[in-house]
Amino acid sequence: MKTVLVTGARGQLGTEVALNCPAGIALTTVDRAQLDIGDEAAVRRIVDELRPDAIINCAAYTAVDRAESERDAAFRINRDGSRHLAQAAQRIGARLLHVSTDFVFDGRKSSPYLPDDPTQPLGVYGASKLDGELAVRETAGESALIVRTGWVYSAHGSNFVKTMLRLMQEKPELRVVADQIGTPTSAASLASALWALLARSAPAGTYHYSDAGAASWYDLACAVRDFAAPRLPKTPATILPIRTQDYPTPAKRPAYSVLDKTSTWALIGSGRHWREPLVEVVNELTA
Repeated sequence: MKTVLVTGARGQLGTEVALNCPAGIALTTVDRAQLDIGDEAAVRRIVDELRPDAIINCAAYTAVDRAESERDAAFRINRDGSRHLAQAAQRIGARLLHVSTDFVFDGRKSSPYLPDDPTQPLGVYGASKLDGELAVRETAGESALIVRTGWVYSAHGSNFVKTMLRLMQEKPELRVVADQIGTPTSAASLASALWALLARSAPAGTYHYSDAGAASWYDLACAVRDFAAPRLPKTPATILPIRTQDYPTPAKRPAYSVLDKTSTWALIGSGRHWREPLVEVVNELTA
């Protein structure tokens, strides 16, 4: 593998994929302005021109709540765009690594989700991402890698960690949901895992990757506060736990979406506990 194309290059994951690119890889990155993956002709044109050995698809419609009222837009990118990339990769013999989400599950399980567990998304975003997975499998299933993740954050873009850092300096008190459980995942950790799967020529199929451990949004907010407090100009806000029903949103979210990474870790080694990379990102953001 010598040449790789990365879509969604200005997002938090695409940024980290580029930053963590291994030596010896000729990397081409494209953002939404340069390549709209919902445009089949545009995808075909750039893939045929570049003829990469692999494509890492970080492009996605990720506005979970807005997707409930923008269904067509979500499916155009997450389903149709994924199919366009799979078709283009298949045509030139490139590997496609497609990033998906824990939101393909309904959250009713009480133990980590395995890659082959039944899927049942609760909202438009999860449904559009699941349809994207199906499109990739149908089109390039014999060579494609699908990697599900969740609760991604970084020092780039918009995410929960950055929002908490801002709000805890603006407000005296924050109320954060404590009954949704997942795993906070550093985009840098995820990017390294994607590169490792490609480098090890992982068999085609569906994989799970997040950092280790589990937390609620409340746990994550408290950890951000504790790590940041010594570096903040003001005493951070008090953080209070609330229930999901106390914070209604347009999209319903899974109550439990911890992913089982056993098969992934068997290939690339186990990851760090979520608190370790979080310290690094918080330090970077508060330096």
